[in-house]
Amino acid sequence: MPNIKPTRMELIKLKRKLKTAERGHKLLKEKRDGLMKEFMAIIRQARTARQKIEAILGEAFRDFLFAKAMLGKETIEEALMVPTKKIILSASHKNIMSIKIPEFTFSEEGNHYCYSFLSTSSDIDSSLAIFSQAIRDLVQLAQIEHSARLLSYEIEKTRRRVNALEYVFIPEMRQTASYISAKLVERERSEKVVLMKVKNLIKK
Repeated sequence: MPNIKPTRMELIKLKRKLKTAERGHKLLKEKRDGLMKEFMAIIRQARTARQKIEAILGEAFRDFLFAKAMLGKETIEEALMVPTKKIILSASHKNIMSIKIPEFTFSEEGNHYCYSFLSTSSDIDSSLAIFSQAIRDLVQLAQIEHSARLLSYEIEKTRRRVNALEYVFIPEMRQTASYISAKLVERERSEKVVLMKVKNLIKK
């Protein structure tokens, strides 16, 4: 370690840095564990929400295909040409362990039935009703999955910092502190030897 000055002042500074690094390492581990707990809870929510939406949309698509087969593509397109329902979506965020997690606010205006019931079938009515109800669930799922993605990025970043401190910086600082301590002991021993020799010379 040629760039390290083996002095007591350097050793004191290094020990302070080591203490700070160890405290930071502990806090980062606690943050990582807290993030993992939040992440696992969100993943469970996402799994439940996705299973629910897949079941709902499967039913809606089935009814829509029946309606399309019965009425024909042109009739379906004409019936849905002028939508009368408006979706309003706004976004905000909440703070989880210094991470901005999105929160979506969903509202709707108007009616999803934008056609004459005389020219269509009940299958398209039921499919549009289900699609309309599923939009809110889809927005919620998007919020949950995006939150999980943000948490996973933060977990990975925190994990890298924990590993860097645990396996690189803290061991290096401890090794340097040991090196300086050994050099100081060696210097004190040399100084004692020189002092003893000087005393012997004076006595003679």
